[in-house]
Amino acid sequence: MADSEGNLWILLQTTRILRYRDGTFEPGREEAEFGITSVLKRRDGGVLLSSLALGTLTYRGGKFQSLTDQTEPTKSVAAAAPKTDDNLSSRLSWATGVATHRFAAPYSAVISMAETTDGKVWLGTRDKGLFYLDGGKISAAVKGLPERKINCLLALDKGELWIGTDNGVVRWNGTELTRTRLPPSLNHIQVLAMMRDRDSNIWLGTATGLLRFNAHGVSMEGRDEGNGRAVAALFEDREGNLWTDSALGIERLRDSAFVTYTVADGLPSERNGPVYVDPEGRTWFAPLDGGLHWLKGGQTGSVTEAGLAHDVVYSISGHGDELWIGRQQGGLTLLGDRGGSVAEKTYARTNGLAENSVYAVHQSRDGTVWAGTLSGGLSEFRNGRFTTYTTVNGISSNTVTSIAESPDGTMWFATPNGLNALSKGQWRVFTVRDGLPSADLNCLLTDSAGVLWIGTTSGLAFLSSDRIQVPRDTPEPLHEPIFGVAEDRSGWLWIATSNHVLRVNRSRLLGSEFSNADVREYGLADGLHGMEGVKRHQSVFADPFGRIWFSMNRGISVVDPSRTTGGSAPALVHVEAVSADGSPIGSRGPIRISAARQRITFNYTGLSLSDSERVRYRYRLDGFDRDWSEPVTARTAIYTNLSPGRYDFRVMASNSDGLWNGSEATFPFEVTPLWWQTWWFRFSVLLVGGFAILAFYRSRLHRLARQYNMRLEERVGERTRIAQDLHDTLLQGVLSASMQLHVADDQLSPDSPAKPIVNRVLEVMGQVIDDGRNTLRGLRSSARGPDDLEQAFSRIPQELSVQRPIDFRVIVDGRVRPLHPVIRDDVYRIGHEALSNAFRHSQASGIEAEIEYADKQLRVLVRDNGCGIDPQVLRSGRDGHWGLSGMRERAGRIGATLKVWSRPAGGTEVELSVPGHVAFQDHSSGRGRRWLPRLRRRKVEHDVQERRNGPKQ
Repeated sequence: MADSEGNLWILLQTTRILRYRDGTFEPGREEAEFGITSVLKRRDGGVLLSSLALGTLTYRGGKFQSLTDQTEPTKSVAAAAPKTDDNLSSRLSWATGVATHRFAAPYSAVISMAETTDGKVWLGTRDKGLFYLDGGKISAAVKGLPERKINCLLALDKGELWIGTDNGVVRWNGTELTRTRLPPSLNHIQVLAMMRDRDSNIWLGTATGLLRFNAHGVSMEGRDEGNGRAVAALFEDREGNLWTDSALGIERLRDSAFVTYTVADGLPSERNGPVYVDPEGRTWFAPLDGGLHWLKGGQTGSVTEAGLAHDVVYSISGHGDELWIGRQQGGLTLLGDRGGSVAEKTYARTNGLAENSVYAVHQSRDGTVWAGTLSGGLSEFRNGRFTTYTTVNGISSNTVTSIAESPDGTMWFATPNGLNALSKGQWRVFTVRDGLPSADLNCLLTDSAGVLWIGTTSGLAFLSSDRIQVPRDTPEPLHEPIFGVAEDRSGWLWIATSNHVLRVNRSRLLGSEFSNADVREYGLADGLHGMEGVKRHQSVFADPFGRIWFSMNRGISVVDPSRTTGGSAPALVHVEAVSADGSPIGSRGPIRISAARQRITFNYTGLSLSDSERVRYRYRLDGFDRDWSEPVTARTAIYTNLSPGRYDFRVMASNSDGLWNGSEATFPFEVTPLWWQTWWFRFSVLLVGGFAILAFYRSRLHRLARQYNMRLEERVGERTRIAQDLHDTLLQGVLSASMQLHVADDQLSPDSPAKPIVNRVLEVMGQVIDDGRNTLRGLRSSARGPDDLEQAFSRIPQELSVQRPIDFRVIVDGRVRPLHPVIRDDVYRIGHEALSNAFRHSQASGIEAEIEYADKQLRVLVRDNGCGIDPQVLRSGRDGHWGLSGMRERAGRIGATLKVWSRPAGGTEVELSVPGHVAFQDHSSGRGRRWLPRLRRRKVEHDVQERRNGPKQ
């Protein structure tokens, strides 16, 4: 017995009680461990136990409590009980003695218990009759029992109690014992167990088998009568299965989805054709070998009128108490009920019927009867007259296999050559070109939404909005020949194919998101005796009571969809075992698996006792899988070569009806890294590799720096030598020639014709001398000190011979730091150009030059309050003038940034920013960080010298 707290209670034949929880068997309390003769689950979910020594006990929240009043003598006797566990016989003798002393008759051996709705606890003894416990006191025995041995008790509603004895069953109605409302067959049988299931059936386990009692009476279930197998225990599981025990073991009685009627139930044949259920609940069916029969309430009968017993019936239709029968040879027969007798009338070819072989019959809502023949076309019977349609009138074939009607009155006819529609006297034909999977049609159905379902020899199709479509992504059985389709009240389709019986979600079939959960396949385990459908008009039929009937190759089967689609219990899923490389992994505590284990296997199961073969599983490994796996039947999942980290293995299961359980089973674990996969090892490798790369890089940079220094010294020395040679030879020679020309010029008279020529030559030579000096200044690095920028900028007004008064000042911000000579010369020339432009062109009254020695840069700012620079000139420069472009080129060569801001009548600002590691000789206080800026600076210097000197000859 299982209680509401998740404990499983097991009563042994030694009267010892065990409690099973979380994989562990635990004995009861010392005083309650032995002497237990009966156990019961109370109405509130608690546990009720009957003890020989302590009377009636209850268990809740880990504690035993007595429900009976105990006096001091009883407690003293309990204290004197033997404590040794190895002397069971003395302990039981002691318990029996206590029971005789304190509790008298009822507790000598209580073998059955029950709790009624009025709160009374009923106690059935082995030989003292029946007692009840109320308010802690035990009542006197109930008199009038047919037997003093009470084998079982069953509490029902309103305080009613059923009492099972060796001499039948009696009822306690709250005031007295009675046998009223009990069938006589229960009076003198030995009843060993009783229970009531979820459908209000009362089950009785007897000495000769299992009985079921309900509104239809008492019936023998599960075994043949008189087999002598006693049923002493009954149990209903969460899925509604009934479990019984006997001397041969345990058996399961399952309420299958289908009930199948065969020859054993009175049917004349296993193979049947069309089926039809009238409003009175009588099921009409026709065997394939001939005749017309009916079934109702377990009784069967046949119709012999109109020669139907000797003819094959192809189709059955009707309305009210009328039946229209389509026959193989006898045409069309109308059966009616006239005062309890059968009235019949037959129509044949002589009466205007197209042909005597009528394969499909349908009576439309307006009373018109349509008869589709095997080869003569279609006949319409209206107002006592027949109208025949053949291929001449527009129908695609003279063989009609099925008939259906749309809500708008359109009539649909299935033929071997396509689908035909007749509306307002007009015919329309649909073939494979219109989307049919096959033109050979077997059956038609118009559902509650007006969609026409078409069963072909190549699968299922539907017509909606005047367009034929084939459902996409459907399982293989829906591509088999479709023999019958019906719709239940929940909107699901029931389909019989050549080899399968299916229930399909109609709305999902119409959409584009159809999945395996939207189809349910039924088989032998569901009560069917065969899965092969029958090719007949209306071999699958939805009756007025909501049931679906199937005419199969082995019997007639019926299913109640409301019992199959509602309330099914989900499967209970559990991870049974986990192994790594074949070694089992425990499930307690933090689970850690070494990364050296290459193959991790998860074994799981889903508990569904109704039909375990239909259980499907989906699983995922969080941390590895992105989504759930596809549904599978395998109960094993294998993962290999998992990376170190935390994982959660999750698995969920679906029951036989495709219902997935809400909460999946989870198995968390961690894959621990090997030593070479640890973070510290990887960090160490990364660190060592970084140092190795750094060492190689520094060695390479030192080598490149030495090469650059050598090349730079060579270029500087070469440039100095060239400047000396030019100064000592060419420039001195030009100066000497100029001096001699001046002497010659002085000796010429003012009116001499050579005087202008000599003056012109002197001007040219003066210009050449100035250009030569400027060139020499560019070739030779300045030897000025670190304060030369301030002094050099301060001398610019005198060099330019500025005559008008201008407020000019040079500002130095920060500690003056030594500049690299090459960088210093370019900075000076950029500043000189900016100041020269300000003095010559800005018409400013104030000019400032600011020199900022910052830690990360050398910044030179020249600003004035003059007329500004034209935007066009600022963007593209002025023709023939190269001041701005030259400044930008010099700044680019040394890796500096030059910015110019100007606006009309708003002045001009020129800002030069040189990175500190390029400009300063003493940049960076740390030796370890000085090598990279030095190299960059030398590279800049090298590029500058290259541009200045040109290619070396």
